[in-house]
Amino acid sequence: MSWKRVRLEVARSRDFPEGSNRHGYEFALPLDDDGKFDLAAYKKTPQLATVHRFWPGEGDSTGEILHTGRGRWVFSYDPGEGDAEAIPHLTEHRFKVGEYLAVREPGGAEHTFRIVLVEPARR
Repeated sequence: MSWKRVRLEVARSRDFPEGSNRHGYEFALPLDDDGKFDLAAYKKTPQLATVHRFWPGEGDSTGEILHTGRGRWVFSYDPGEGDAEAIPHLTEHRFKVGEYLAVREPGGAEHTFRIVLVEPARR
């Protein structure tokens, strides 16, 4: 297990026919050798699980990755403010370049992102 920096960029969709490297997230997660989320490592140091959202026209946001119960994981930028973006199936995902991940905005809109980078996280 080791902490990794992961970069997601929005994949092709109706809103983004060519995808976009200007819309996405960079975050740190503990991953095992198969690229799966390591829950035990997360529980030891959850404060290391951080997220940076970049989205033109909305400014950048930084926050943390939180477990909100019943298998629900979110990107949260201001805890308690209703701004959490859900990450369906976070613990079941393989974080490998070329794989895809969905993120659901607070209002319910869901975007699909392509994993474009997985590298050791800087401490």
